Amino acid sequence: MAGTALIALLLSGCAAVGPDYSKPHVAVPENWHAAHQAGPVDADALAKWWTRLNDPVLERLITEALASNTDLAAARARLRQARALRALAGAQFYPTVSASGSAQHSKFSGTTGAAGSRNYFSAGFDAAWEPDIFGGLRRGAEAAQADLEASEASLHATQVSLVAEVAVNDVELRAYQGRLAIARANEATQAQTLQIAEWRAQAGLVTSLDVEQARTNLEQTRASILPLETSVAETKNRLAVLLGKTPGSLNALLDPPENIPAVPEAVAVGIPADTLRQRPDVRAAERTLAAETARIGVAEANRYPNLALSGSFGLESLTLGGLTGGNATAGSLLANLAGTVFDGGRLKQQVEVQSAVQAQALAAYQAAVLAALSDVENALTALANGRWRVQALRVAAQSAANAEQLAQQQYAAGLVDFETVLTSQRTLLSVQDSLKSSEADTATSLIQLYKALGGGWSNTPQSAQPRPE
Repeated sequence: MAGTALIALLLSGCAAVGPDYSKPHVAVPENWHAAHQAGPVDADALAKWWTRLNDPVLERLITEALASNTDLAAARARLRQARALRALAGAQFYPTVSASGSAQHSKFSGTTGAAGSRNYFSAGFDAAWEPDIFGGLRRGAEAAQADLEASEASLHATQVSLVAEVAVNDVELRAYQGRLAIARANEATQAQTLQIAEWRAQAGLVTSLDVEQARTNLEQTRASILPLETSVAETKNRLAVLLGKTPGSLNALLDPPENIPAVPEAVAVGIPADTLRQRPDVRAAERTLAAETARIGVAEANRYPNLALSGSFGLESLTLGGLTGGNATAGSLLANLAGTVFDGGRLKQQVEVQSAVQAQALAAYQAAVLAALSDVENALTALANGRWRVQALRVAAQSAANAEQLAQQQYAAGLVDFETVLTSQRTLLSVQDSLKSSEADTATSLIQLYKALGGGWSNTPQSAQPRPE
């Protein structure tokens, strides 16, 4: 028996069955096709990119969201679960030892011819251990470690998405508030135009057609205000939920209109390889692939014989004092070797099933890499085009304002017809509204770029603990 145990110890150092994991190579371009700016990425600045926008309200919203968001709380709980599962996998390497003690007093009936009583005392230890001969436990520990790292990366990915979601909703709120202010300003102007049309009609200078057209224009603008007010309320409520608060609780903070954050002239984006290292969702997909690869070894090890060792050591005596005597020692040692002889191919197919799962994880990792590269390229293009669109619309808005003022003056002097006034007012409202929306879209493109680069979390390892050997 001792020899069997020694052989088991030696065999436990053998190489584990199943494939050894190596990170797959994915072709990555050297530079971004849509990049209009160069320069390395500052990891610390990227981790808290929103602070570069110099917006105290946005910083407060993101700080509270990172502390109280419910999705983030669930991700932290999943990380805690993964840590416990890794510790559980590591515990499988060690024997199970239990201690016991008992005392018994028996009294026998005189009718059986064995009248009297007897005491029985015992104390001892029991141990059981399954040596990891073919590496199934080691592969399981590898999988648990990779699962932990994937869970940690998923937590970071949740942080990245949360920060971006709060920032996008904040920009949307300011855009709605700005568009609402534009609509109300145009409403006031159009109300004045209606009064002018009414005065001119009363003076017999124009017909009532001008009055009705002016009233139609005014009421259409008033009707456009209501959906904007609804959007403002909905966005405030979305922000409250993102911060883990009840709807309406942020109204005091968000009611005062704020400007849309200014977009910097240039944003350092680094190279594609930097993004893949920074993106937590890519890291999570890669670690999931590592876990599924290790589980092939777990399934493969189940096809081999299993050796179980168990033993007990204790003391037995009819008197309590007798437990200290040398003759009270009792013990046993058992080695059990068992393996599946025939199962209709069940264990073999389990290996095949896990191999297919691993292939799916590989495809998911490759897809995550491609999606990450696409996200950055799309955000860069949208940001560059958004800047040009905002510049053009600012010029257009200024010209539209000038045209509307001239039309008002010339109509009051009877130099142009009312159709010119209506056209100029509608154009002004449309261009100003488009400008505000484009400013929001450009700021959103900047946020999406930071998100695509993997900004919003700090690359500080939290699970760098030694793996079980």
